[in-house]
Amino acid sequence: MDKQTQTELEAAAFRRLVGHLRERTDVQNIDLMNLGGFCRNCLSNWYREAAEDKGIDMSKDESREIVYGMPYGEWKDKYMTEASPEQKKAFDAQGGGH
Repeated sequence: MDKQTQTELEAAAFRRLVGHLRERTDVQNIDLMNLGGFCRNCLSNWYREAAEDKGIDMSKDESREIVYGMPYGEWKDKYMTEASPEQKKAFDAQGGGH
């Protein structure tokens, strides 16, 4: 596989992952962290870091909007729920994430 095709496939997979996370608003970031060790915020940070590696200035808010599909504050107001004691315990047990 040539490098251009690989990059295109990786970009398609990223877009599909972001689209999936946008649709699955029922899955909280703490659930993602507890089960997978990353969340939407991690993904947006990785995106911003990749942009910076290319010399592109990008704020945390800008990268989060790319991943969330809306401003982060709006997503939190619409979809974020309070973490349960069990979720918090699991989060703490695995080192608090990031």
